[in-house]
Amino acid sequence: MASLNVGNLGEYLREQRRNAQLSLRQLADAAGVSNPYLSQIERGLRKPSAEVLQQVAKALRISAETLYVRAGILDAERDRDDVETRAVILADPSLNERQKQVLLQVYESFRKENGFGTDADADTDADVDVKADAGTGAGVDADAAVDGAETVKNPHS
Repeated sequence: MASLNVGNLGEYLREQRRNAQLSLRQLADAAGVSNPYLSQIERGLRKPSAEVLQQVAKALRISAETLYVRAGILDAERDRDDVETRAVILADPSLNERQKQVLLQVYESFRKENGFGTDADADTDADVDVKADAGTGAGVDADAAVDGAETVKNPHS
């Protein structure tokens, strides 16, 4: 079977899996894919769907968007700063999942306001309503702001 042109996705996945100290079988189980299928992805023999990449990214706790770029699903010329910023936010161990989603939604609203974001870029997993406020710029709806603020504690108080 000839290797597909999926950039260096397989090598990158293998490196991320090893950094996470997971066996191929452990990652396959965590991502809900078969062990042979994941092995073929790592060897560049299969091009996974965006859904499979999202499951693998979640299991590795890395940005799905980074995997999409490496797999050629997102344009490689896409704003790399955006992808890197999202990856850093998602990888931050000091934030819980809800805080990460709120932060990503606020970040996306500012990008849209500045003409960089598109609806395709928005993370639809979060149940946070982020809207552009014509008077003051981008803002988070009151419920989301309260939910996010309730989880943030001042370590100095």
